[in-house]
Amino acid sequence: MVIDKAQSSIPQESNKFILIALAWAGMLVVSSLPDILWASLTGQVPAWLEWAKLISITAFLGLALVWKKLRPLWQYACILLVFYLTYVVTQWIGNSLLWQSRFGGEAVSFTLGFLGVFILDSVIAVSILVALWFMKRNRKSFFMTRGELNAPIRPVHWLGIREGESWRTFGWIFAIAAALAVMIPTVLVLKPTTETILKASALLPSVILFAAINAFNEEVYYRVSLFSTLPEVIGRSQAQLINITLFGLAHYLYGSPPGIIGFAMTGFLAFLIGKSMLETKGFAWPWFIHFLPDVIVFFSYALLFVQN
Repeated sequence: MVIDKAQSSIPQESNKFILIALAWAGMLVVSSLPDILWASLTGQVPAWLEWAKLISITAFLGLALVWKKLRPLWQYACILLVFYLTYVVTQWIGNSLLWQSRFGGEAVSFTLGFLGVFILDSVIAVSILVALWFMKRNRKSFFMTRGELNAPIRPVHWLGIREGESWRTFGWIFAIAAALAVMIPTVLVLKPTTETILKASALLPSVILFAAINAFNEEVYYRVSLFSTLPEVIGRSQAQLINITLFGLAHYLYGSPPGIIGFAMTGFLAFLIGKSMLETKGFAWPWFIHFLPDVIVFFSYALLFVQN
């Protein structure tokens, strides 16, 4: 299905508010927010919530396809449905006895345990990329290129970024700063000894591999999915805010660290990574800025594994 240029451009102001509101509603439906609220109120997440989300996002896509005023959101709604549907399916597979017998249990190795996670996680990312390819037929339109590594960075005075700076400099600064922001609390909380660090170092090849895969997958379904379908419809600023919120909520329950601190840290990281993707029009800097702190995160998992 192809839409014309008039449909892909930013709509008239009278209709834009509705599109922004529905874009936010669609994101919040598939996000972790309903799970967070139910867990806070009742102590558990009901099984029917997944079905409610699927029905809601399917209805959203149906409305976007049949209602002319909402048609600029059809690609976004389609990607949300692909994302959440594949998430539900992979969760079901991951919880099955057959899958757990191969990749689960206390006796499973660090590498095999995470391999099982990332096989399924990669299914979600690949499904989104396939859907985007069929909709756009141009990988540049969904950021599957290196991008302009030396692209100018838009000034952000409260971050010390001034006119004339480039991503070739600030990409490294952001990646290293993000890694340090993760490493400092990790060291303070885990208090690793020299012995545990040496033991965990044997797992470093797996740590690097899983950090690379995780950074790729999360950039696909948290950034590429949004920025290839939303900015031309609701504007770059709103797309960035949706990206920040979705990424922060995703790490509220299961992040490292979780809770409001995890939401704030990952939300700020999402802002920086999203900025790099939109300004370089590519995947290289977003992936690298995500990858470096993920190495610290997965090394902390390796530390916990050898300590237990």
